[in-house]
Amino acid sequence: MSTTTAVAPLTIQDAEILVTAAGRAAESAGVNVSVTVLDAGGHLLAFRRDDRAVLISGETSTRKAYTALQLNAPTADLVDLVKPDGPFHSLPTALDRPLLFIAGGIPVHRDGRLIGAIGVGGGAPEQDHGFATAAVAELV
Repeated sequence: MSTTTAVAPLTIQDAEILVTAAGRAAESAGVNVSVTVLDAGGHLLAFRRDDRAVLISGETSTRKAYTALQLNAPTADLVDLVKPDGPFHSLPTALDRPLLFIAGGIPVHRDGRLIGAIGVGGGAPEQDHGFATAAVAELV
C-alpha cells in the first residue's frame, strides 16, 4: 500500500516572502512593479502595487500568476506556443478567464508539488521574469 505525504500549502507568510523579495529585486533594478501571489486553487494570497507602477501592472501581474498556475509553467516558456504558428495559438481566447502569455509568471512548487504561483508586472517581460524567479528562490 502506498502512502502520500502531505505537502504544506502556500501560506500567507510564504506569500509575504514572495511579494517582499520580488519588490526588493525590482526596487534594486529601479523598476516599479505589481506583484500577485495565488494559492494552488487560484485564490489571491497577496498583492502589492508600487505607488509608481503603471496601473495595468496590477492586472498583468495577476494574469501572469494565473497563467503560470493553470499551465504549471513559467509564462516565459509559453510565449512561442501561442504565436500564430504555435501549437496553442488559440489558447489565449479559448477560456473564460483570460490568460496572459508574457514573461513574469512563475509556478511555485514545494517538494515537487504545485502550491501556487507568483506574477510580476510593470517592467520589461525579461525583468518581470527575473524578479519573480528571484522571489521564488528566496522561498526555499
